[in-house]
Amino acid sequence: MTSQNTTNHPIRKPEYHTHEEFENRSRKLAEIREMGIDPYPHKFPRTDPIRDLLKEHESGDVGKSDDAAAGKTPHVSVAGRLVLFRPMGKNTFGHIQGQTGRIQVMFNRDLTDVEGLSLPESDGPSPWKQIEKKLDLGDIIGIEGHLFRTNKGELTVFAKKFTLLSKTLLPLADKHSGLHDKETRYRKRWLDLISNPEAHSAFGQRSRILHLIRQFMHKENFMEVETPVLQSVYGGAEARPFETHLNALEQDMYMRISLEIPLKKLIIGGMHRVFEIGRVFRNEGIDRNHNPEFTMLEAYSAYWDYYDMMELIENMFEFIALDLYGTTKIPAKLPQSEEEITLDMKTPWPRLTMKEAIKKFGHMDADSLSDEEMSSMLLESGHIAPEKLKTMNRGLLIAALFEVFAEPYLIQPHHIIDHPIETTPLCKPHRKPKEKEGGLVERFESFILGNEISNAYTELNDPELQRELLEQQALRRERGDPEASPLDEEFLEAICQGMPPTAGIGIGIDRMIMILTNTHSIRDVLLFPWMKPLDEMK
Repeated sequence: MTSQNTTNHPIRKPEYHTHEEFENRSRKLAEIREMGIDPYPHKFPRTDPIRDLLKEHESGDVGKSDDAAAGKTPHVSVAGRLVLFRPMGKNTFGHIQGQTGRIQVMFNRDLTDVEGLSLPESDGPSPWKQIEKKLDLGDIIGIEGHLFRTNKGELTVFAKKFTLLSKTLLPLADKHSGLHDKETRYRKRWLDLISNPEAHSAFGQRSRILHLIRQFMHKENFMEVETPVLQSVYGGAEARPFETHLNALEQDMYMRISLEIPLKKLIIGGMHRVFEIGRVFRNEGIDRNHNPEFTMLEAYSAYWDYYDMMELIENMFEFIALDLYGTTKIPAKLPQSEEEITLDMKTPWPRLTMKEAIKKFGHMDADSLSDEEMSSMLLESGHIAPEKLKTMNRGLLIAALFEVFAEPYLIQPHHIIDHPIETTPLCKPHRKPKEKEGGLVERFESFILGNEISNAYTELNDPELQRELLEQQALRRERGDPEASPLDEEFLEAICQGMPPTAGIGIGIDRMIMILTNTHSIRDVLLFPWMKPLDEMK
C-alpha cells in the first residue's frame, strides 16, 4: 500500500489563525502549559448555579469582605465565562457569566491556590499574579470561595481557589458591531447565546412550549411515537423532497416531507390516538416563515372528525397561553405595521367557511363570480403569475381569492373550514349533501396574525377513492410536477385492511412558537437556521 502524497494539496488554515489576537492567546496558552497548568481539565465541582445564588441571597446579609476572607460566610463553587475583568489596587474584580446569569468575583493578590500551578521556592510573583496576566475575556474559569457584599451592595464571591477550565483562543464578538448584527447572531448562534441574555430566554421558552405540548397531548390520552425520517417513498404533502442514498441496500431514499403516512398506519394497527413531534424536510424556499427543515406536530385520533380537531388545537393554545402568561391574552405585533396588539386564545375560536371569509373580508361572493372574473381579479392583484392562472380550476381560483383578499385579515385566531375538493384531494368529502354536491371537503386551517398555523382533515379512509386520488397524483408526478408524490402501494394495502373514521392535524411548531413568543422571524426561534454560506456571498 502506498501512502497518499498530500504535498500538492496542503490544508489551508482559516483566516483567524493569522489574527494578532489568536497569536497572542496561543502564546499565553503555551505559557500556561509551561507553568504546569492543564488549561482544559476534565471536570469541575460546580455546586452553585448563579441564578440560584442570586435568588437565595437576593436581600440577605451575607457579610463583608473581611468575613469572607476569614471563611465566615457561605462557601460556594461557581463556574462560567469571564466577561469583565478589571484590576483595582490589591484586588481584581471580574464578572463570570453562566447560563442563568452573572455574578461578581473578587481576586485578592494574595490568592495562592491556583489549580495545577506549582511555585518554585523564590520570592517571585504570587500564584494569582502569575496566572492573572495569562487570562483573557471569554476564558471559562471555576471559583471556589465565600460570598460577601461590596460597599455598593453587590453580591460577590471572594475567591479562595482558582481553576482555569478553558483557555479561549478567539475573542468574543464586539458589543457594538457583532452582537446585534442579525446575520452574525443566526450564523454563529453560540456567540448570540454568550452575548445576548434574551437569546437564552427565547430558547428557554421554546423548550417550555414543547414540554407543554407534550403535557397537553398526554392529558388528552395521545401516545407519542417516532417514525422514520428516511423513507423509500415520500408522501403526505405536496413538496419537493431532499434525496439521499442508502449504501447498505443500494437504494435511493428521501428525507420525509410529512409525518402523515406512518402515523396513519399506526391508526390502522389499532393505536387509536398517536402524535409525533419531529423534523420534516422540504426542498423549498427560505424566508421569514420558511426553513428547509422545520418541526411539525402531527396527531391522529380514530373515531374523531375535524370538529374534534378544532377543539383540540384551540384548547392546546389556551392551555399554553395560560401557563406562559397567566391569561389567554398575549402580546403581539401586526406583521406589516409593527403595531402592538393583544391576541386572545380563549376558546372557542370563530369558524368561517372559506367562502364566508371571502365575503366578510374581501366583500365579494365567490359563487356569483365566473372563473374569468376571478382570474382577472387575481391577475390585477399581482399575486398569481399569468401562466399559473391558466392551469387553475374553479376550486383553486376560490382558494386563491381567499389567500389574497381574506387571509391577511385573520389576525385573531380563526378556523377556516370547508375547502374546495380541488385543494385537498386526500380529504374526506363533506358529509352534508349540499356541501358535498358543491365540491367541498371536511378540512380546516387555523390562522393567527394572517398566517396558517395548522391544517386538519376528516381523513379519507375509502380505499377505492384513495387509490384513485393517489394515482392521479402519481400521474402528475410522471408529467413533471416535482411536488407531486409517487404512488405508495404499501399505504394503499394498509388502507385496504381497514382504517377507522379518523381525524388528523398538522401544526407548524416553529410558527406556533413565533406567535406565542411575539417573534417575527422563524430564524429567531430556530437555534441553527439555514443560512447561505459566507463564501457564496462574497
